Amino acid sequence: MTENVYEVIILGSGPAGLQAAIHAARAKVSVLVMGKTSKSSLHKAHIENYCCMERTAGEDLLQQGIIQAEAAGTNFIYENELKVSNEDQRFIIQNESGEYLRCRALIMAMGISRNKLRVPGEKELLGRGVSYCVDCDGGFFRGEPVAVVGNESAAASGALTMTFYASDIHLVCDQLEISEVLAHQLVESKITIHEGRKVAEIIGQDQVEGLLLDDGTRLEVKGVFIELGAKGAIELASTLGVAMDAESPQFIAADKRQRTNIEGLFAAGDICGLPWQLAKAVGEGCVAGLEAAAYAKKFRR
Repeated sequence: MTENVYEVIILGSGPAGLQAAIHAARAKVSVLVMGKTSKSSLHKAHIENYCCMERTAGEDLLQQGIIQAEAAGTNFIYENELKVSNEDQRFIIQNESGEYLRCRALIMAMGISRNKLRVPGEKELLGRGVSYCVDCDGGFFRGEPVAVVGNESAAASGALTMTFYASDIHLVCDQLEISEVLAHQLVESKITIHEGRKVAEIIGQDQVEGLLLDDGTRLEVKGVFIELGAKGAIELASTLGVAMDAESPQFIAADKRQRTNIEGLFAAGDICGLPWQLAKAVGEGCVAGLEAAAYAKKFRR
């Protein structure tokens, strides 16, 4: 069992975590990033709405971020954290290898886990027609038929958003649980609602080709948006007593300096709530990295 000490440790190697690492390391503190970049929601995405950048593969963008962070002096451990605790104004993180890592400032930037359908084809076709974010990927399906899966407001509003892009929109749901306003908008739209149905399989080889429902109906679609809401990565946060957002308790509450209610603990990116966009994650990561570095320096003698 080994133990390593850093001034700043960042949990999460997505855009928020990488940007935090770049700024913290450039502020001349010791920095460690933990996490698997391949698990970032950006990894299989394509970016076309980020300022001053042409359409770019998310995987390429993340790799460039790693190069920049390493050049600034950041260390990386491509493992997930298992436990987090704090004592004597230090945070203690246990990783998958049994190492215990200590730091003065901790940044949580591990994003959120999208709820899954867990049906055949979902995992295999992720990034090839399967998406968990209409706002992120809707524009890629202009003129194409799509399906949106989900019961609540995220699915209903996602389906309505797709009316600006897709040729045909199918909303597949067990039982809609939405406001009267949204329900009226759905009725007035061109969306075909398949209420009382569940998805049995997402069909396709290299790309989505269709959606099979539990009654045997096959929907000929090119895209499937799974909008079942999202559960925040709050398990580790709860062990530290981190306050959650009052209106959306699946997200961490952070102020404009990305500080949480726990001294020395900062949060950035999707874990802080909507919108789940690259620009927001990068901006919050920048602030968190600078603030964490400044906090850690206070303990230097």
